Amino acid sequence: MNNQPNNPLHGVTLQTIVTELVEHYGWQRLSMKVNINCFKSDPSIKSSLKFLRKTDWAREKVERLYIKMKDKQEFDNEPSPWANFKKKETN
Repeated sequence: MNNQPNNPLHGVTLQTIVTELVEHYGWQRLSMKVNINCFKSDPSIKSSLKFLRKTDWAREKVERLYIKMKDKQEFDNEPSPWANFKKKETN
């Protein structure tokens, strides 16, 4: 398998992207973040995939949101540089 460090979506299917976004945000918040009808009107993974496979501009928005979400999750999981900091006791 080719390693593509500059392509964060390498090996990630569109179905995985949509599923993880729905699990993270829910349909309502997702429709606010990406303003497309397939997330607003009777949303489902299947109908969203069908639309996104045909509509490049919408797919690009969804992919950007996914990358942003993953970057934030990575950042949130990094240990705090202040985790071992101890306050000086004052008398």
